[in-house]
Amino acid sequence: MESNSIQVTARCPIRTTLEMLGGKWKLLILFQLSTGTLRFAELKRRIPDISEKMLAQELHNLINSDLIDKQDYHEVPPRVEYALTSKGKLVLPLIEEMRNFALNYERFG
Repeated sequence: MESNSIQVTARCPIRTTLEMLGGKWKLLILFQLSTGTLRFAELKRRIPDISEKMLAQELHNLINSDLIDKQDYHEVPPRVEYALTSKGKLVLPLIEEMRNFALNYERFG
């Protein structure tokens, strides 16, 4: 039997993925943005359990990871929109597979 083990190093792809997407909120935010551009208040409504402070922090982290883009229109009242970048769209199949795993897990549980 051939081993496909992955050495856990600083450059490990699983570690990189967990550092970028780990936590309670990032994947939920990315999933909400999969339907299109959203404003802060719309994201907050779609993820009611997240605090405004945590949402702002996670949006900042996702922007720094180049997974989402922030468009500030410099208007009064302020209008800021968030959207997935092309790199952010690469996460969508992963989210779909996680959903499939959960559905199958529940079925066999």
